[in-house]
Amino acid sequence: MVLRSWQDLPRFMQVEEVRRYYVILSRKRNSLFFKRMFDIAVSVILLFLLSPIFLLLAIAIKADSKGPVFYRQVRVTQYGKKFRIHKFRSMENEADQKGTLVTVRGDSRITRVGRFIRDKRLDELPQLIDVLQGNMTFVGVRPEVPKYVEQYTPKMMATLLLPAGITNLTSIYYKDEGKLLDKEGDTDRIYIEEILPGKMEWNLKGIERYGFWREIWVMFMTVFSVWGRK
Repeated sequence: MVLRSWQDLPRFMQVEEVRRYYVILSRKRNSLFFKRMFDIAVSVILLFLLSPIFLLLAIAIKADSKGPVFYRQVRVTQYGKKFRIHKFRSMENEADQKGTLVTVRGDSRITRVGRFIRDKRLDELPQLIDVLQGNMTFVGVRPEVPKYVEQYTPKMMATLLLPAGITNLTSIYYKDEGKLLDKEGDTDRIYIEEILPGKMEWNLKGIERYGFWREIWVMFMTVFSVWGRK
């Protein structure tokens, strides 16, 4: 994983609020290199080992509701690059055209199979493809849709110095995000004004404390969190 020179960053990222985090990461270039090698090796191994589970989930999704197996939504990753994320479809086909871009507790758009795979985060498994392609990494800031990235403050832009991730501490601490959004009012406004700032504080702390072995620890924490342990 190569960190661009400061001059080669997108103009919207060349601000003083981002520079502090850039300096931190620039001192850990070797660690970033091993991070990318780890991503490639582990994603290839897991895609091979989990292929039978991929097949079973694909059959279950198609049998449960009409629509494609994968959900491909545009997200934003490193340096503001847009890509189409891979996820197992857990909601009705074209659900994002029937409601908000975030999911609330008891969302009627979620299918029966979708409820199970979301609870165990199995819908995230296809993101191994995105990791192998370099659009994502195992541990990093969860990729947002362009609509929410447009609301970032200059400081929040620092989270785009690295590829988006499958998991991080924010994913653990905000795993019940749907409950937080389960309020009366504009769901998008609640997310942007109340939830996003809190998540970003954790994301920025993650950059400050970045380390390869710390990320391995976060991956184990995610597994424990998914299976109900604290």
